Parts: sequence; C-alpha cells; structure tokens
Amino acid sequence: MGTLLTARFGEERGVGLATSLAGTGLRPDQLADPALEVTAEQELAVSANLARALGNPPGLGIEVGTRFRLTSYGMWGFALISSPTLRSALDVGLRFMDLTFALCEIEARQVGSEVYLVLSCDDLAPELRRFAVEREAAGIQTIQRDIFATPRALNRVSFAFPPPRQALKLYRDVFGVAPEFDADQNALVFDAGLLDVPLPQANELTTAQALEHCRESLERRKARGGLSGQVRDVLVAHLSDPPNAAQVADQLHMSARTLRHRLAQEGTSFRVLLDEVRERFAEEFLSHGLRVTEIASRLGYEEVSSFSQAFRRWKGIGPRAYRAATGVL
Repeated sequence: MGTLLTARFGEERGVGLATSLAGTGLRPDQLADPALEVTAEQELAVSANLARALGNPPGLGIEVGTRFRLTSYGMWGFALISSPTLRSALDVGLRFMDLTFALCEIEARQVGSEVYLVLSCDDLAPELRRFAVEREAAGIQTIQRDIFATPRALNRVSFAFPPPRQALKLYRDVFGVAPEFDADQNALVFDAGLLDVPLPQANELTTAQALEHCRESLERRKARGGLSGQVRDVLVAHLSDPPNAAQVADQLHMSARTLRHRLAQEGTSFRVLLDEVRERFAEEFLSHGLRVTEIASRLGYEEVSSFSQAFRRWKGIGPRAYRAATGVL
C-alpha cells in the first residue's frame, strides 16, 4: 500500500498524518485497513503533500521508493516473484501496472542486447516529476532485488533532470552505478540476457492464482467508472456506516431521483452497488483472517446473523463454510 508507506516515511521525518493526508479524503485510521482502495489521485496527493512538507530535496523519492518491497504490492507482487523468468515477470508487471501505486508510465524496450525500462510522467506537475521518477526508479530496483534474491547489476541509469548538488552517494548506493543526468530520458538499462534467467521463487500454481486475482481486481477497477464508480467510492469510504441513497445523492450534489435514474441507465441500482461493495470486502476480509463478527461490524451490519444471511445470498453458503471451502486461514 503505497499511501501507507509514504505516510509512514513522512512520520519518521516529522510530517504528521494530517499533513500527508490533507485534501485526500482519507482518515489516518483507514490506512491500517488491508482492504482500503486508494485512487491514483489520492496517491499523488499524499506524495505531493510529503514532498512539499519536506522541501522536496533531491533523493527524497529514492528514499521513499526503497520502502516499496514486493510484499507491499499484494497479489501483483506475488505474481511477479513467482513468475518463471524475468521476461514473464515484466510482462505481468506491465500488464497489470494499473493495480500498483505507480506515479509514472513505465515502458520496456529491448534495444540490441539491452533492455530499457523507460519512465515518463509528463502529466505530473513539473515540481513533482523528479520525486516521482526517483520513487519509481528506486522501487523498480528494489523489486528487481526481491525477484532475484541477490542484486543484479544495472548497465546504466539515466535521468532527464539536472544532477543534484547532494545525494549523489544515495543514487550510487541504490542503483549500483553513477547515473547520467540531463539525459534524453529516464531509464534503467540492464542486460537482455537476464530476461530468461529462471527466477529462484518460481511457482506455477502461485502464479496462476495471483494472475487470476489480478485480472479480477483490474476488472473491478475498470468498472468503477461513471456514476456507479462514484457511488462505490462513497460507500467504500463509509463502509462501517454506509449512507443511504439519499445521503449519497446529496454528497454527489444531485437529487435521490436523479441518482436512481442515472444508475438505472447504467444498468444497476443503489442496493445492487451496496451489495457488490459488501460482498467484495467480505471476501477480502475473510482472506485476511478477520473474525466473522469483526467483518460484520466493518461492513455496517448491526447483527452477525444479518451479515451471514447476506453472505449466503451472495455465495450460497455461510462465511465460515466459505472460509473452510476456500482454504482461507
């Protein structure tokens, strides 16, 4: 969870959570929720708040990016680390990049005997671009080390921004080479021969399960467009005390009648969306080992029995039976 890692880094540097989360609509207590979904806008806002609070010195993004271990990325990380080769891991990583907290666009290009991972973030505000590139480059280098279990040397690293007066040692320590600055592009370059080296933690079953989870997660994110997506976002933000249709309509600056009409045009309804959100998070909470009573409370049910009845309606079996059938601890 990039937002949590960034906010925690800020706390270590004396930046309070209120400052890091300003303008995001996120509450500090939500950061500990394993099922919290953060939008790209919220992730960007937290990064911008941190950079602004600390004066955005060169190397700040690198320090944050090295905190992003593969285990921080959930199923996306498991899909990468269990892939048979680096080529496969790259394919998976780029195909499901929207599931990560990347601030930049990342493209892989093979040029002769070398592979270039090119980072671009032209859509970001100019004052945040260096931080974003640093963060993604350091994150990629950290992921590479996690995948191989032992560091593999980069051939070159280039950045399109000017060289910093300080922090050069930090750059060399993280990337293993002295970067080129004022370059034409931001890129990490490595030997193409690494693409087909077997990865030490390859596991076909784990990869298949992780890829299926990634596909489902990506489909859910794509479905969050339109008014339906806005309603889902409101419901997720108030999961333990879900608002009714009229309250959601008011928050979205429309009448309850307009809300019903527009949702009907999108082929859904407020009740259906509330059920979808609760069902999805019920699965997530069960997979994280939460007790059924706690899940019921987190989903806004006053009685455990009401949650159990709803779960049977969604899955055909109760939550405890579902936990046993799916092998969730």
